[in-house]
Amino acid sequence: MPPEEARSLSYLQGDQNERTLDNTYSPHFSRAIYCDGGKAREKSGIEGLGFLIDKSINSCSIRSMASQRETTKKVKEKAIFDAALKSIKEKGFHKARMSDIAERAGISYGLVYHYFASKEDLFDALLNRWWEGLFGLLSRVRENNEPLKEKLAGIIRYFLDTYQQEPELVNIFITEISRSTTNLTPERLEHFKAFLANTEQVIQEGQDKGVLRTDFKARYLTNIFLGALETFVSTMVLADQHIKGNAQKQRIAESILEVFLNGAKKTNT
Repeated sequence: MPPEEARSLSYLQGDQNERTLDNTYSPHFSRAIYCDGGKAREKSGIEGLGFLIDKSINSCSIRSMASQRETTKKVKEKAIFDAALKSIKEKGFHKARMSDIAERAGISYGLVYHYFASKEDLFDALLNRWWEGLFGLLSRVRENNEPLKEKLAGIIRYFLDTYQQEPELVNIFITEISRSTTNLTPERLEHFKAFLANTEQVIQEGQDKGVLRTDFKARYLTNIFLGALETFVSTMVLADQHIKGNAQKQRIAESILEVFLNGAKKTNT
């Protein structure tokens, strides 16, 4: 008889009364030991092989169904996000209704609350999309060894890229958070302060390396830089101006950078 080429398998069924403890399979032998009602039982030979195949199929089916549910959830959430962005842009946060968002998303009113407990939760989920992208960028900017100009350009590009791709999201950040205190909860304020602190670290690095003048505090230069960027983007949002292509986006970034750096750069005396 040829030597057996056994391989160990493990399987855990959703039903806790049936758990495979030890499965082996080879062309000549198959054995499955499992728990049934708290007692160890064994299946071997063809029966054991069939048992393993059946469990494998069931496992694949369970994973497939879970994957489909996750995909469906993401599709529904995106539809709700897109509808909420448009509704809040048109009516403002307080006048936008969950029923309008549900209708625009093409789903039932009750299903919206299956994903988000309240309009506040939905609003925070929208803002988190902004913050996650921004803080991810700032983390990369602080850690890389690029020149200061490139680091600041990266921050500017994030605002402009997001405005180009998701103008409603930037609109909400500008009108509902940056330029309004009505919706500024303590948690949202902490996010905003963290954004300022992260940017200030980049500015401070520029001063430490002798690129920026040091007769102004890093915080002042941070406020000037972000003030110029936020005001520029706010004007575009409120005037419903759009970025027409990457060439225009690049010119905008260069303009903001040049105005800031020429006023803040260190001069030789």
